[in-house]
Amino acid sequence: MVAQALPSPEHTGRSFGLRWQLTPFLHSWGIHRSAPRRWRAFVVEPPMRHSGSFELYVSPEWLRDRGWLGRAGVRSYFPIVDRGEALSISIGTSAWFDRGRVGPSLELGAYTLFGVLGLQLTHSPGLARAEWTGTLQVRVL
Repeated sequence: MVAQALPSPEHTGRSFGLRWQLTPFLHSWGIHRSAPRRWRAFVVEPPMRHSGSFELYVSPEWLRDRGWLGRAGVRSYFPIVDRGEALSISIGTSAWFDRGRVGPSLELGAYTLFGVLGLQLTHSPGLARAEWTGTLQVRVL
């Protein structure tokens, strides 16, 4: 749980920021059927996520030039090489919340090293000064 409290760095092209993620629900369709449960809440092992899954997530962010904003969304992961351990990709959509305003976001991601290291690109039309965000995802668990 402590490792999940560490934020991932992000950059909007104009500003540096930090992003956290909380996953209240994940269902894995790619994990072996002998696994005792195919769903997880809050603590998700990388093989469960990157072997093929979908998740609901909440993501608070802090941007140096904007302050705090939040996202809530759904994301799917697809294994590409070695059941996602060497390479997996994700696609997701979310809603951003910033100072009483709400808008849509779309994102793409690529992950390697058993899902520990990843790069996400998020497009949030209407979110001034943070329309495009690149995030370096680092997840120990």
